[in-house]
Amino acid sequence: MVTEHDGEDAPLTLYLVKRLELVIRSLMDDALRPFGLTTLQYTALTALRHRNRLSSAQLARRSFVRPQTMHTMVLTLEKSGLIQREEDPRNRRVLLAALTERGRAVLDECEPLVRRIEDRLLAGLDDRRRTAFRRDLEDGYGSLADHAHGQRALTNGAGD
Repeated sequence: MVTEHDGEDAPLTLYLVKRLELVIRSLMDDALRPFGLTTLQYTALTALRHRNRLSSAQLARRSFVRPQTMHTMVLTLEKSGLIQREEDPRNRRVLLAALTERGRAVLDECEPLVRRIEDRLLAGLDDRRRTAFRRDLEDGYGSLADHAHGQRALTNGAGD
């Protein structure tokens, strides 16, 4: 189906994705605020739920933030009692973050609110279109993530 936005005057897909990200972030920040969380903190906590015991650097990569930003966020989450850190037995200079029971409980309380936002996003799509939408987003992310990692390697000298 061709729409008026498919021609030369159509906004870039990147612009549309950014608009979607901004509205999602706004809605999530509003939903998470009563729990004292931001969207970025929630993302970090869910990364720990899926793969417990991560270093700040690993958590930064999985949460889409810079390591310096994650360091500050980890300190805040630790002070809030949502995570705890322990030395990595394989490298005592590295601290590994893990969810606390309180962190798990807060995530459990937040999950229905975040699911409602996702349900609202997908409400107009049938199952086939939902599956295609998710697949297309994953494919787009994969294409750009591979490129971004390659660019960072070159910039950091790892590609030499």
